[in-house]
Amino acid sequence: MDEYDHPLIMEYLYAALLLHKLKRDITEDSVKNVLKATGSTPDEVRVKALIAALSEVNIDEALKAAPIGITPSSTPSAGTTSAPGGTPPSKEEEKKDEKKEEEALEGLSALFG
Repeated sequence: MDEYDHPLIMEYLYAALLLHKLKRDITEDSVKNVLKATGSTPDEVRVKALIAALSEVNIDEALKAAPIGITPSSTPSAGTTSAPGGTPPSKEEEKKDEKKEEEALEGLSALFG
C-alpha cells in the first residue's frame, strides 16, 4: 500500500472536496467538522498541511486536469475502447493522458510530501 492509498490521507482530501462541491469555505474548522461527522478524529498537523497546500491550488482547474474527473456522460460504454469521437485513442492521446495523470499525482505528493 503506497502513501496515497492510506485511508486517513484520503479522508482529508475527500472532506476538502466535499466542502468545495458544496461551495463552502475550506478552513481548518470546516475540515475538522466534516471529519468529526464521519466519526474520525482529525489530526491537527494534517489539517493544517492540507489547508496550507490548498491555499495555492485552484481546485476547479485541478479537477479539470485530473484524469479521474470523468463524468458519466463522457465515459465510453462498457466494453468499448473508443475515444469520445468513436475512434480508438491514438498513441499520442494515450501519452497525453499518462502525462496528465503523472502531473495530478505530483500535485497530490506536494500536499503530503
